[in-house]
Amino acid sequence: MQTTEPDLVQQPVLTDAQWERLTSYGAPEDVEVGEYAFRSGDRAYDLILVDTAQIDVVRDSLWWIGETIIASMGARTFVGELGLLNHQGAFLSARVTQAGRILRVSGPSLRKLMSEDDELCDMLLRTLWYRRESLRKGPAALTLKLVGVESSSEFLALRRFAERLDLVHSAVEVDLADETSMAKHKYSEGDLPLAYIQGEPLLRATPGLVADRLGLSYQGEADEIVDLVVIGGGPAGLAAAIYGASEGLSTVLLDSVAPGGQAAATSRIENFLGFPFGVSGRDLIGQASLQALKFGVRVYAPCEAVDLRPVDEGLDITLSDGRIVHARSAIVTSGAAYRRLPLDRWDDFEGAGIYYAATQLELRHVTDAPVIVVGGANSAGQAALFLASGGCPVRLVVRGRDLRSRMSTYLVDRLLEDARIDVVTSANVTALDGERQLERVRIDALGEVDARGLFCFIGAEPATTWLSCLDRDGDGFLRTGTDIAVMDVDSPWRRLGREPLPFETSIPRVFAAGDVRRGSMKRVAAAVGEGSSAVASVHRALAS
Repeated sequence: MQTTEPDLVQQPVLTDAQWERLTSYGAPEDVEVGEYAFRSGDRAYDLILVDTAQIDVVRDSLWWIGETIIASMGARTFVGELGLLNHQGAFLSARVTQAGRILRVSGPSLRKLMSEDDELCDMLLRTLWYRRESLRKGPAALTLKLVGVESSSEFLALRRFAERLDLVHSAVEVDLADETSMAKHKYSEGDLPLAYIQGEPLLRATPGLVADRLGLSYQGEADEIVDLVVIGGGPAGLAAAIYGASEGLSTVLLDSVAPGGQAAATSRIENFLGFPFGVSGRDLIGQASLQALKFGVRVYAPCEAVDLRPVDEGLDITLSDGRIVHARSAIVTSGAAYRRLPLDRWDDFEGAGIYYAATQLELRHVTDAPVIVVGGANSAGQAALFLASGGCPVRLVVRGRDLRSRMSTYLVDRLLEDARIDVVTSANVTALDGERQLERVRIDALGEVDARGLFCFIGAEPATTWLSCLDRDGDGFLRTGTDIAVMDVDSPWRRLGREPLPFETSIPRVFAAGDVRRGSMKRVAAAVGEGSSAVASVHRALAS
């Protein structure tokens, strides 16, 4: 048995008045030594207030390692971490080591506490977040262990899913040529990637399978009807969900990958209000996701919507696994899918040298190696600067002649001043080469050059092909508001006696915001504004 350092888990000192208010939300229970307040693997568990007992928080033993005591919690403390707010199953156990009294704060009671007591809400939220961050770096990370090949796109997808959801996890890269490495994990190449969940192997793991095991996929009751479903977890979707939930709407947020959208793949956003020194997309989305949990948004990912239909007085949103979310209203913020270059072997190198994001996760694969960034807009410029700061010699390949035509002036100036970045205009990438990993690319203006990574930022197509029931323009973007034709005899607007509200699509009570909407500005700040503004229209529609 191992015991970690006690400072891994923050425990605020509560005043008498705070403890009294906190315990008023709990149900008392007497416990004996050896009992468990909850066990790892439990799909639902309570916030545990420790009154007179003592509880050890334990990372249970796994087949390759013994148990570890993460912390010992005594009188006037509480046991729990961020998973309580996003409905993730318990990955640690809480074992009684001294008999006494505890109080259980159930999920509904915890939600009531956070909506009624701002002081306790802020204290709990900070503590739960701090614990999650601390646990990510300690022995608890072995409760979700991902194993795969570095160049595997499937393994990269698993890691991106875990990191974007801030899951406590560890990742191990194996060398297929190293028989000892493979034997250590007891499985063959065909079983990869692996996910060990509480020591139990999940072969050929995908984000969806892992989410199901962790309780992160949609679990609503068959007859449940929510006020608002937000489809897409980028800046527009997160803003819509936060504003909806904070204003009293029962809100569900669905994302096919994980909250963040393209913004999460942006290494640095420098023109977002309130961040004079810039902010990484990961940090911005992480704080927004935490804010969503604070207000009671139920976040499910990966959770892909494949159909949306009006039924009676509501809407049915069908998920890829066949489950159906029933809602009174919906905001589509599904964003756009990354465009690809029409090159041979593109599929071979996706995740093995070709990337659509430039974050610390991708940088680990290319540090100090030459890379190519393709694109002429802000996201490409930000990626080039980030990769250069990480030690990579960068070539920025731009199809157009004028870098300033689509990129902010401040970015252009910084790119041209950076000796580590070679800007190549009026150029195209025409070929890819390498064995299992990208090694070289051909640029028509330069010839063949070495490249360990190609970072593609050439725009995206609106993710609307699944929305055949909604009116779209010729490029697939959703029409909203005054763009909707309302004079047809069969128009639902005639029957309702009103015109579409701002951000409302061709189906009443279905709204759109962000990059998916025709006429949007394709900027993070604009997406946040649209998502929050759409909620005002939701309220008006639900009241009519």
